[in-house]
Amino acid sequence: MNRGNWMAWCLGCTLAGSIGGPASATPPTDKPAGPQSIPGDTLPPFNMLDASGHLIPPPAALAGGLHKPDGVESTARGPNLDLSIGAARAAIDNCTARGYQGAATVIDSAGQARAMLSADGSDGSHVFVAQRKALTALEFKMPSSEVREAISHDGTLMVRVKPYMFVQFGAFPIVAGGVVIGAIGYSGGDDVVCAKAGLDWIESKLNK
Repeated sequence: MNRGNWMAWCLGCTLAGSIGGPASATPPTDKPAGPQSIPGDTLPPFNMLDASGHLIPPPAALAGGLHKPDGVESTARGPNLDLSIGAARAAIDNCTARGYQGAATVIDSAGQARAMLSADGSDGSHVFVAQRKALTALEFKMPSSEVREAISHDGTLMVRVKPYMFVQFGAFPIVAGGVVIGAIGYSGGDDVVCAKAGLDWIESKLNK
């Protein structure tokens, strides 16, 4: 799967209704770039540069082609496309109305990005920082602002901190029917308030 196809899948995949089914693994042919790679940030093991600066040749035949035979690349439970974009936009609108330029990311229950939006004029890195915060909230099932405090009182929690996480304020888990189905993170100024605005928006839709 090339990176362009992956991005289109990651941001464009919708699930039946508002919430999808159980989590599944990423496509087997793709590999994380390293231990700090965000979930979903996998790279095809061919047609990219190797350590020697040469393009890795593609295999003669790819089992199943570049996509899964049934056309479904992820069945991870999480907010669908409309809800994810709406929540990210609500977070950004809250901040830009008060002069902050940042970005919001909504992830599903597998930590994969459902929507990543940047405000006009914001640094492109913010969506990835926001995702790393959201991953922290997802793993601990609590606001990311509370995670460091929880760890300070219980050192055993450190084993749950992954190299790709950013243990910092600005993210909240998304809950539907008593189950955490994803998370939303914001980066770029007044992070907690902006992320909470996005959370409030999506919860208002999920609880209808």
